[in-house]
Amino acid sequence: MDSTKSNEDVSHVDVISAKDLLSSGHSYLDVRTAEEYNRGHIDKAINIPYMFLIEEGRVKNPDFLVQVSAVCQKEDHLIVGCNSGGRGLKACVDLLNAGYKDVRNLEGGYSAWVDNEFKGDQAAEQFKTACKFRPRANN
Repeated sequence: MDSTKSNEDVSHVDVISAKDLLSSGHSYLDVRTAEEYNRGHIDKAINIPYMFLIEEGRVKNPDFLVQVSAVCQKEDHLIVGCNSGGRGLKACVDLLNAGYKDVRNLEGGYSAWVDNEFKGDQAAEQFKTACKFRPRANN
Protein backbone atom coordinates (compact mmCIF):
# COMPACT_ATOMS: atom_id res chain seq x y z
CA MET A 1 0.00 0.00 0.00
CA ASP A 2 1.28 3.47 -0.85
CA SER A 3 2.30 5.74 2.01
CA THR A 4 0.75 9.11 2.64
CA LYS A 5 2.41 11.86 0.62
CA SER A 6 3.91 14.97 2.25
CA ASN A 7 5.54 18.25 1.19
CA GLU A 8 8.78 16.39 0.45
CA ASP A 9 7.03 14.27 -2.18
CA VAL A 10 5.96 17.26 -4.27
CA SER A 11 7.86 18.08 -7.46
CA HIS A 12 8.49 21.75 -8.13
CA VAL A 13 8.86 23.54 -11.43
CA ASP A 14 10.31 26.98 -12.12
CA VAL A 15 8.41 29.46 -14.29
CA ILE A 16 10.62 29.00 -17.36
CA SER A 17 10.09 25.23 -17.35
CA ALA A 18 6.41 25.68 -16.51
CA LYS A 19 5.90 27.90 -19.55
CA ASP A 20 7.45 25.20 -21.75
CA LEU A 21 5.32 22.47 -20.15
CA LEU A 22 2.14 24.51 -20.57
CA SER A 23 2.89 24.96 -24.26
CA SER A 24 3.34 21.19 -24.59
CA GLY A 25 0.04 20.08 -23.10
CA HIS A 26 0.21 20.47 -19.32
CA SER A 27 -2.73 22.16 -17.62
CA TYR A 28 -2.44 25.00 -15.10
CA LEU A 29 -4.53 24.65 -11.95
CA ASP A 30 -4.76 28.04 -10.23
CA VAL A 31 -5.68 27.46 -6.58
CA ARG A 32 -5.95 31.13 -5.58
CA THR A 33 -9.23 32.70 -4.57
CA ALA A 34 -11.59 33.90 -7.29
CA GLU A 35 -10.74 37.49 -6.32
CA GLU A 36 -7.01 36.89 -6.81
CA TYR A 37 -7.65 35.03 -10.06
CA ASN A 38 -9.80 37.85 -11.41
CA ARG A 39 -6.94 40.34 -10.86
CA GLY A 40 -4.77 38.37 -13.26
CA HIS A 41 -4.01 34.80 -14.24
CA ILE A 42 -2.17 32.56 -16.66
CA ASP A 43 -3.93 31.97 -19.98
CA LYS A 44 -6.23 28.94 -20.00
CA ALA A 45 -5.85 28.45 -16.23
CA ILE A 46 -8.41 26.39 -14.36
CA ASN A 47 -9.39 28.21 -11.17
CA ILE A 48 -10.38 26.05 -8.22
CA PRO A 49 -9.62 27.79 -4.92
CA TYR A 50 -7.80 25.68 -2.35
CA MET A 51 -8.80 28.09 0.39
CA PHE A 52 -11.46 30.72 0.90
CA LEU A 53 -11.02 34.01 2.70
CA ILE A 54 -13.72 34.55 5.31
CA GLU A 55 -14.02 37.06 8.12
CA GLU A 56 -12.12 34.79 10.54
CA GLY A 57 -9.30 34.18 8.03
CA ARG A 58 -8.55 31.51 5.44
CA VAL A 59 -10.33 28.17 5.48
CA LYS A 60 -9.70 25.15 3.29
CA ASN A 61 -12.18 24.54 0.48
CA PRO A 62 -13.92 21.33 1.64
CA ASP A 63 -14.89 20.49 -1.95
CA PHE A 64 -11.48 21.10 -3.52
CA LEU A 65 -10.78 17.50 -4.59
CA VAL A 66 -14.34 16.95 -5.83
CA GLN A 67 -14.16 20.15 -7.88
CA VAL A 68 -10.78 19.18 -9.35
CA SER A 69 -12.04 15.70 -10.24
CA ALA A 70 -14.92 17.29 -12.17
CA VAL A 71 -12.47 18.90 -14.62
CA CYS A 72 -9.20 16.93 -14.34
CA GLN A 73 -8.35 13.26 -14.66
CA LYS A 74 -5.84 11.59 -12.33
CA GLU A 75 -3.56 11.00 -15.33
CA ASP A 76 -3.55 14.67 -16.40
CA HIS A 77 -0.29 16.59 -16.22
CA LEU A 78 -0.94 19.47 -13.81
CA ILE A 79 1.05 22.50 -12.80
CA VAL A 80 -0.45 23.88 -9.61
CA GLY A 81 0.01 27.51 -8.66
CA CYS A 82 -1.14 30.05 -6.13
CA ASN A 83 0.27 33.49 -5.37
CA SER A 84 3.66 32.52 -3.99
CA GLY A 85 3.77 28.74 -3.65
CA GLY A 86 2.37 27.88 -0.20
CA ARG A 87 -1.21 26.99 -1.05
CA GLY A 88 -0.01 25.35 -4.24
CA LEU A 89 2.25 23.05 -2.23
CA LYS A 90 -0.61 22.04 0.09
CA ALA A 91 -2.90 21.47 -2.89
CA CYS A 92 -0.25 19.28 -4.56
CA VAL A 93 0.02 17.11 -1.43
CA ASP A 94 -3.76 16.65 -1.36
CA LEU A 95 -3.83 15.84 -5.09
CA LEU A 96 -1.02 13.28 -4.76
CA ASN A 97 -2.81 11.65 -1.82
CA ALA A 98 -5.98 11.52 -3.93
CA GLY A 99 -4.14 9.55 -6.62
CA TYR A 100 -3.16 12.24 -9.13
CA LYS A 101 -0.01 11.04 -10.86
CA ASP A 102 1.74 14.14 -12.26
CA VAL A 103 1.33 17.33 -10.24
CA ARG A 104 4.00 19.99 -9.87
CA ASN A 105 4.02 23.10 -7.73
CA LEU A 106 4.92 26.33 -9.53
CA GLU A 107 7.89 27.76 -7.62
CA GLY A 108 7.07 31.28 -6.51
CA GLY A 109 3.50 31.00 -7.84
CA TYR A 110 1.86 33.62 -9.98
CA SER A 111 4.10 36.31 -8.47
CA ALA A 112 7.14 34.61 -10.00
CA TRP A 113 5.28 34.31 -13.31
CA VAL A 114 4.63 38.06 -13.29
CA ASP A 115 8.21 38.81 -12.19
CA ASN A 116 9.42 36.98 -15.29
CA GLU A 117 7.15 39.25 -17.33
CA PHE A 118 5.09 36.43 -18.72
CA LYS A 119 1.78 37.86 -19.73
CA GLY A 120 -1.44 36.25 -18.62
CA ASP A 121 -5.03 37.16 -19.30
CA GLN A 122 -4.57 40.45 -17.43
CA ALA A 123 -1.78 42.99 -17.47
CA ALA A 124 1.14 42.16 -15.20
CA GLU A 125 1.35 45.71 -13.84
CA GLN A 126 -2.25 45.51 -12.65
CA PHE A 127 -1.40 42.39 -10.65
CA LYS A 128 1.77 43.89 -9.21
CA THR A 129 -0.14 46.80 -7.72
CA ALA A 130 -3.15 44.72 -6.61
CA CYS A 131 -1.39 42.02 -4.61
CA LYS A 132 -0.81 43.12 -1.04
CA PHE A 133 1.28 40.06 -0.16
CA ARG A 134 3.79 40.63 -2.93
CA PRO A 135 7.23 41.84 -1.88
CA ARG A 136 8.08 45.20 -3.35
CA ALA A 137 11.31 45.82 -5.23
CA ASN A 138 13.55 48.55 -3.88
CA ASN A 139 13.67 50.63 -7.06
